Amino acid sequence: MKQPKWYGNASSGKQAATNSMITQTDKKIISVIQGDLPLHPAPFAILAEKIGMTEEALLERIRHLKEEGIIRRFGATLRHQEAGFSSNAMIAWLAPDNKIDDIGNIFARFREVTHCYHRAPRKDWPYNLYTMVHGGNREECRRIAETLSRAAGVSDYLLLFSEKEFKKTSMAYFSEEIDDAEV
Repeated sequence: MKQPKWYGNASSGKQAATNSMITQTDKKIISVIQGDLPLHPAPFAILAEKIGMTEEALLERIRHLKEEGIIRRFGATLRHQEAGFSSNAMIAWLAPDNKIDDIGNIFARFREVTHCYHRAPRKDWPYNLYTMVHGGNREECRRIAETLSRAAGVSDYLLLFSEKEFKKTSMAYFSEEIDDAEV
């Protein structure tokens, strides 16, 4: 099955380097940055201390991992209810196949859009482009959808509102168990 295409600037588009090895130090770094950052004016200093390195060394290594494509993206996860957004909706769009990339890039430029991706339609589900939006209420989400529709010239869409959030976590690649081997 073909992977969905992601629109936006979350990734540099660079694939993981084939000649790069992930060291134990890299695993420790990935382990501490894959979760929530400490709520502190210098969160990376706290993480660096936790794994026994300087803040500067930690930040430089994170930059290197990103440049090598080992870390594809480093971003925030919006806990929309805690941020004051009581409603969110996945908007399923029926976009013309020959304009998917153009429309996806238009949607991705809107700050109200947190996710935008293309998936192949199914015989019983024709929608092929998806955006996630958050608002203070359902009507606000509807207004955002209308704005996106006008901007991209796509009028066939469906709003799928979230009813209940069961889980929201990111993938954890390495455990937080930190030993002294190769720090």
